[in-house]
Amino acid sequence: MAAPSPVPAVLLAVCALLAVVALHGAAGAQQLSASYYDGSCPNVYSTVRRVIQQARASDPRILASLIRLQFHDCFVNGCDGSLLLDDSPTIRSEKNSNPNANSARGFPVLDDIKAALETACPGTVSCADIVVLAAEVSVELAGGPSWSVMLGRRDSTTANFGGSNNLPATTDDLNVLKQKFAAVGLDDTDFVALQGAHTIGRAQCRFFQDRLDNFAGTGRPDPTLDGAFLDTLRQSCPASAGTDNTRLNNLDPATPDVFDNSYYANIVRNRGLLRSDQVMLSAPGGAASTTAPIVQRFAGSQADFFGSFATAMTKMGNIAPLTGNMGEIRRNCRVVNRS
Repeated sequence: MAAPSPVPAVLLAVCALLAVVALHGAAGAQQLSASYYDGSCPNVYSTVRRVIQQARASDPRILASLIRLQFHDCFVNGCDGSLLLDDSPTIRSEKNSNPNANSARGFPVLDDIKAALETACPGTVSCADIVVLAAEVSVELAGGPSWSVMLGRRDSTTANFGGSNNLPATTDDLNVLKQKFAAVGLDDTDFVALQGAHTIGRAQCRFFQDRLDNFAGTGRPDPTLDGAFLDTLRQSCPASAGTDNTRLNNLDPATPDVFDNSYYANIVRNRGLLRSDQVMLSAPGGAASTTAPIVQRFAGSQADFFGSFATAMTKMGNIAPLTGNMGEIRRNCRVVNRS
């Protein structure tokens, strides 16, 4: 999840995303296929898996980071690999937007995957497909569900820095979060299931510091936080550290590196680390009437969560892909080919 964004900007982003999806999203998704590379690059999946396993040996956080990259790519102009582009004379990189700067990570691993695939089958596998494959492999390696990844995306030749500043944010109200997901064709079940990616990974103190001592400018902690959990977080993230506190905290303290449903059990106990986690159960004014039952259901059934998560990841992977003659197959994920 990303940093906060103002509601007027959200509404503009919603309109823009809906326009993109309406133009080519459904048609593009229909052209994707799980067997797309069977003839042209049959070892694509095993190559992605091998590189990620090697990276995981030295970086246990990498699985969560690679899953997150699919969110941050697909929510901006669809799943087109635009997030991977570096700054250039003609491109303002999405990596430097507020939600991504000093937060999104894992790009060197994607570079390694691309290099391996370029050696095995040059000019064949898109960076956009690598992002989605890496997310699925990461979920499975962490103990989560597996699913058949639809493939055949092509890479964008542009980035959308402004759009990347409107990603779902940790401090967004529940209605805003639901609106942002709905704008790209994801319903409440998809939203709650995809939030479950927070069952692994870490978050910096700065993304939830306000919940500990000055929630919504009240000078008091978030009233939905469990008291014992609040005390633990205050020790990890002292107010004296200020807004620059980048110390990492487990998103799921119970099983921080295992993809399971304990994330939802934490929320039921008022131990959701991020505001955007807890609001699904505890948003005021009845806002959580459609999401709270889903949280409760996933807390009680890991199988239900896994099935819904796999479905939602597939739907997210189908957001406005470039297919056919659109875009290109980048030789280097960080630059367009004409560079």
